[in-house]
Amino acid sequence: MTRELKKVWFITGASKGFGLLLVKQLLEKGQAVAATSRSLHDLQQLIAPNENFLPLEMDLVNEANVKLAIDKTIATFGRIDTVVNNAGYGLLGALEELTDAEARHNFDVNVFGSLNVIRQALPHLRQQQSGHIFNISSIGGYTGDFPGFGIYCATKFAVIGFTEALAAETKAFGIKVTAVLPGYFRTNFLSSGSLVTSKNQLDDYPETRASQELHQKKIDNNQPGDPEKGVAAIIAMAATENPALHLFLGSDAYDTAKKKASAIGAELDQWKAISVATDFDA
Repeated sequence: MTRELKKVWFITGASKGFGLLLVKQLLEKGQAVAATSRSLHDLQQLIAPNENFLPLEMDLVNEANVKLAIDKTIATFGRIDTVVNNAGYGLLGALEELTDAEARHNFDVNVFGSLNVIRQALPHLRQQQSGHIFNISSIGGYTGDFPGFGIYCATKFAVIGFTEALAAETKAFGIKVTAVLPGYFRTNFLSSGSLVTSKNQLDDYPETRASQELHQKKIDNNQPGDPEKGVAAIIAMAATENPALHLFLGSDAYDTAKKKASAIGAELDQWKAISVATDFDA
């Protein structure tokens, strides 16, 4: 079988979930991978030494530290072709329950961490006049109708917003940009290590408690999405000449997005008279 042209991938959050599977599949294809995690030891234990594999310990919210990781990747492999902003975590709690610190930390990791990577990677991609940036969002970045996930959804909505702007800003440089919106995939995302719950839980929010129970005890380990197939879809999209700006993954994400789009269309039609009546008179 003919091996694909070697590309250099820079992947955050590579010690578990989609990130780890991406590393494994890419190395099997002979691609070069710089993989980052908060723990270098974890990466070294999970992936055997390989000339195409560069494990990096990186503090995502420390931009100087992110720059060191990007620079080490360039020094090792000579370039970066594909960036995958995968690192992030879930936060479950009603808006009233979550403290300012809890909410801000979720934004620091899920939003500002990715922006740190983008800022440090873009000078290299612009110089090359090529590259592809994948920002991992969520179906929760398209619809926020999940009790208890308001802040998490807000971070993922933000990812969609800056991804769309980034695609417009970098098009002239030959840089492609894709937001990935997975539904429920059978990873460890709903486990205690990837899903943080509010410390201050109020009895007045039974829907949030029910959502917590549903996600932690019923959906966890029963998700319909196959993560191996999800990762393969991302790799396939990276090889596409004109990739999607929004890549929904999973039949549940697809169906949810279609329903949201239809509902928005109906709502626009219902309230069109009020919406358009706010213009200056011609």
